[in-house]
Amino acid sequence: MTADSWRTDEMEALFRAILTLETVAEAERFFRDLCTLGELHDMSQRWAVVRLLDEGLHYAEISRRTGASTATITRIASWLNHGEGGYRLVLERLRGPEPVRAER
Repeated sequence: MTADSWRTDEMEALFRAILTLETVAEAERFFRDLCTLGELHDMSQRWAVVRLLDEGLHYAEISRRTGASTATITRIASWLNHGEGGYRLVLERLRGPEPVRAER
């Protein structure tokens, strides 16, 4: 298995579908239909960990706040610092001048 073997036509189709979403409400509807509640919880927990790591919090404090294990936090920190750059890209965009539209 190669490092890029996860990049399939189906995965690209999913990412293209996500890019059509225009508001938080649309994203909520799409992801709720696509994912189980457990999957949504896991993804939102990971994103919370990313944001707290970016703020410079200690792993123990992040674990206390999010309920994520220190092993999970370590794994997320590795991707944040040495991954594909997706976490950093989104963090920077969220800090940018254009706010995310929150219409419902």
